[in-house]
Amino acid sequence: MANGTTAPTDLDTRLEAHRKELTGYCYRMLGSSFEAEDAVQDTMVRAWRSYDKFEGRSSLRSWLYRIATNVCLDMLTAGNKRARPMDLTDSTPLAQAALSPRPDHTWLEPMPDARVLPTTEDPAEAAVAKETVRLAFMAALQRLPAKQRAVLILREVLAWKASEVAELLDTSVASVNSALQRARATLAERQEPGADAVVSDPLDEEQQKLLDRYVAAFEGYDMTALTALLHEDAIMTMPPFDLWLTGVEDITGFMTTLGAPCAGSRLVPVRVNGLPGFAQYKPDPDKGGFTPWAVQVLEISDGRITGFHCFLDTQRWFPLFDLPLHLEAETDEAEQGA
Repeated sequence: MANGTTAPTDLDTRLEAHRKELTGYCYRMLGSSFEAEDAVQDTMVRAWRSYDKFEGRSSLRSWLYRIATNVCLDMLTAGNKRARPMDLTDSTPLAQAALSPRPDHTWLEPMPDARVLPTTEDPAEAAVAKETVRLAFMAALQRLPAKQRAVLILREVLAWKASEVAELLDTSVASVNSALQRARATLAERQEPGADAVVSDPLDEEQQKLLDRYVAAFEGYDMTALTALLHEDAIMTMPPFDLWLTGVEDITGFMTTLGAPCAGSRLVPVRVNGLPGFAQYKPDPDKGGFTPWAVQVLEISDGRITGFHCFLDTQRWFPLFDLPLHLEAETDEAEQGA
């Protein structure tokens, strides 16, 4: 029986109940925060308009995932694969460092946890959700053809059955299993930088102490203290610039030369890509107080910071994270970020 008699307000409520998980799915597919939200909105509009044709042969959730998958596959037909700086260029020695921006559509984008991680009482399910939005996993997904990407996410992340995925993609179970096998092989060929990041949920005592020490070192711009926290092979990236640095000396050297205006910054904790992060505000010489500069995403392994990723397009990122575009000098930044 068709479902056209459902009241619009009731349908809106039922559709909205799936928005967060669909956003997580589209984000994993597309690698872009804003494209993911556009894809979900398109999905909702298509579902609302065609609901009278929905015959209930599958669940509403499965139907929405079918629509969302088609939207994402259409968006990916141009073949654009979002990347991190280390996917595009070699590491640059500090002596040759130059800040060369690339267009927005080049980059894998950060995403607030609150927009993509559904609330769950199952610790294992929560851990998988976080691990599969981390930057390293997201970068690995970008290496897969679009349909393999969909199969891997649906099977390995969302734990759909092969038969369910085959129905969603209008293909056979054998085809789904083959695509999954190829996707796994591709991911196994290369270890993505940051893939060994280990972050407890919630943070364990040692990880929290590490972050506290990091905040003190960064806000104090104490390179000696920061050196003690960074892994010797730590990586620093700064999209939209394609420059990336590796090793403690080049990172701290950059921070005291080209990055010197960041001295005196303030950090506000954020939850981003299933990892610890901070909104960085640097001193504002014109207005006083502090102005947005970067969303930082930190990767941690074996008690050290192994990845230090700074997303600099603050006019896009700070509103996405519901962060203020100015901090007063006398205001507690924790309150401002709440």
